[in-house]
Amino acid sequence: MKVIVIGCGRLGINIAREMDQRGNEVVVIDKDALTFENLGKTFRGSTVVGIGFDRDILAKAGVDLADALVAVTSSDEANVVTARIAKFVFRVPKVVARVYDPRKAEIYRRLGIPTISPVTMAGERISEMLSFSQLKTVMTIGSGEVLITEVEMTAPFQGKKMAQLEIPNVAHPISLTRDGKTMMAMPNQQLEMGDVVHLAVVASMTDRIREMLK
Repeated sequence: MKVIVIGCGRLGINIAREMDQRGNEVVVIDKDALTFENLGKTFRGSTVVGIGFDRDILAKAGVDLADALVAVTSSDEANVVTARIAKFVFRVPKVVARVYDPRKAEIYRRLGIPTISPVTMAGERISEMLSFSQLKTVMTIGSGEVLITEVEMTAPFQGKKMAQLEIPNVAHPISLTRDGKTMMAMPNQQLEMGDVVHLAVVASMTDRIREMLK
């Protein structure tokens, strides 16, 4: 997979390194050539000096062949403009933009641009940590609409069936881990105290899931 990372700050560096280590072809774009030194000597990708929303710069980075592009500069506006060009002009299949302002992030999502708002994600995570909850979010899917959560079964669930954790269009059991072994979740599996179950959950319905797990 070819991935273009716009912005060589801390987040951009982490994304570029991670995608590079996974064997992807990575190209990093930044207006400051000195930032590329922070990618480290083990980085095998390439770099391009320039502005991320400059079409000539994107073309130089090979955007026509890109499978994914992530815009994570310090400017919300630059990230969104870059993402729009990548998505609607160059037809890059996967595009994500970081937007600090949660209100703007929601607006851009409605316009069809997948966005990540660190402020919103941090706020939700802190609130979750401060609240009583057996749910632990281990992954988000899309723009955060669906969560993969982890929950340890307590005594009240001893002997119940996996199917009792299913709520149509809200929650779906994915896997069961017992005694260090993980298996696919099956409706008729009997739960035991200490089992760890992974659920796919609609993010807006997590309160309902917590109530079910009490």
